[in-house]
Amino acid sequence: MINYVSQFYNQIMELYGSDLKSVKLFNSNPTIKIINTKDIRLPKIKTSGYKDHTRGSLGFNSGTYENEFETKTLDHDRDIEFVVDPMDVDETNQVLSIGNIQHDFDRRQSIPELDCYTFSKLYSELNRVAPANISTDVITKTNILADFDAVVEKLENDGVPISRCIIYCTSTYKKILKNAEGIQRTLDVSKGNGLDRRVTSMENFDEIVTVPLERFKTAYDFSDGYAVATTGKQINYIIVDPDAQVSRVKYSYIHMFAPGSDSRTADNYLYQNRRFNGTFALDDFLSKACYMNVEA
Repeated sequence: MINYVSQFYNQIMELYGSDLKSVKLFNSNPTIKIINTKDIRLPKIKTSGYKDHTRGSLGFNSGTYENEFETKTLDHDRDIEFVVDPMDVDETNQVLSIGNIQHDFDRRQSIPELDCYTFSKLYSELNRVAPANISTDVITKTNILADFDAVVEKLENDGVPISRCIIYCTSTYKKILKNAEGIQRTLDVSKGNGLDRRVTSMENFDEIVTVPLERFKTAYDFSDGYAVATTGKQINYIIVDPDAQVSRVKYSYIHMFAPGSDSRTADNYLYQNRRFNGTFALDDFLSKACYMNVEA
């Protein structure tokens, strides 16, 4: 039996770091851990404020604090196994090796599905806590900057650090942004590069991440891999502070059994992969730190 977490950990992490569009959502709130293998406890701490100090007194005013943990359970529990005939490996000149199957599965199934789940779950969480933050206005080159400025104003008024926020968007949204009425561009003649029309940042946002259309819907059918649900609408952009949510992946099982090690598969290779993951809002925070525009 071969433990694939040990053998392929670096390659898996490299794939997730480069191909997973939502990767930064999984790196937020590092102090919030998975407990009991599948639960996340979200803290809700409240403290009282200052009171006037009395000079000459020997004591301080008493304050109050409280905390209620809200337990969330990872709700996307997935598994798959592949039985691979050693003759298929041999006759395809190793094309159907377990390593190649693993690599293709990650690129075409595992990683895209994780994005699909994460963005659609973030949509449903925002729709639960702050549906007014979801716009269905049609974005055009005439109104895109006004729409963007309105979101920035709301974020700043609620004290959300703009420098921590990320803009996730479609390539179409980015194209409209490039051609927006009122946007400024610079021409650097000295380097001979001509007109640089790339849009890599706006205001002081952390970054702009372009998400493939198929990974950016409001709902999916996960009964066999992933597919857009009949109710799924196109998300055009998500502007969010990653700290307003908690996304976690738990690799609970990735193993390969060599021929003869599993009685069910006789002389075949057996590859098994199971994953727990979940995305949850920090309700009070997400209602102030996340805005979306979706298809009407």
